[in-house]
Amino acid sequence: MSAIIDTFIAPPCFAEIEILWQDDDLILINKPSGLLSLSGKNPQNLDSVHYRLVQAFPGCTLVHRLDFGTSGLMVIARNKAINAALCHQFSQRAINKVYTALLCGHVDNNEGVIDAPIAKDPALFPLMSICAINGKPARSHYRVVERMFQEQEDGTVLPLTRVQLTPETGRTHQLRIHCQQLGHPIIGCDLYGGLEWPGTEQTPRLMLHASGLDFVHPVSGKAINARHDAPF
Repeated sequence: MSAIIDTFIAPPCFAEIEILWQDDDLILINKPSGLLSLSGKNPQNLDSVHYRLVQAFPGCTLVHRLDFGTSGLMVIARNKAINAALCHQFSQRAINKVYTALLCGHVDNNEGVIDAPIAKDPALFPLMSICAINGKPARSHYRVVERMFQEQEDGTVLPLTRVQLTPETGRTHQLRIHCQQLGHPIIGCDLYGGLEWPGTEQTPRLMLHASGLDFVHPVSGKAINARHDAPF
């Protein structure tokens, strides 16, 4: 198997991390689009959510990640015990995640399920692929919130669909590749067709936002139902 070489260099991100809530055990943040969750091996990719937060919260660790272009809710553990407890909730699929996205075109059905296994292939890196033979099970729910038309600077009209996405599993690029599989890629997605639709060439970012996160506080036992509206 050939080695995977990551040549991606993240451009500078000047947006700040918004701390939405914190206590002695965890931190809830709104991650900006265009910021890595974790620093890369390349020293030029040092800036990240973890790199910034550990300056103010020594010992904090990431429980989960969001793609570079995805914005929205993340929960950060402030010590190893909290990290282990939250990771257990993730592994047991006890944490509910909700995303908001803008899709290219008008989705036909008002809601549905995308059930398509996802596989890694070093030859395609960084792309993932749908593969019934080698792929791991992946399942996502979608619900149409709004169908609209957006007029572009050149006068063309771009049909868009705002959807709520709820992944049952947490595969790499799952929502992005599942929306492509649906025939309506996420606007601004450079990997899975979201910049290939007419009128999307100048899209400023990936139109995907983690807007909901439900979990149980590992210490208090209380249900945390975090919500943060998409900025688009």
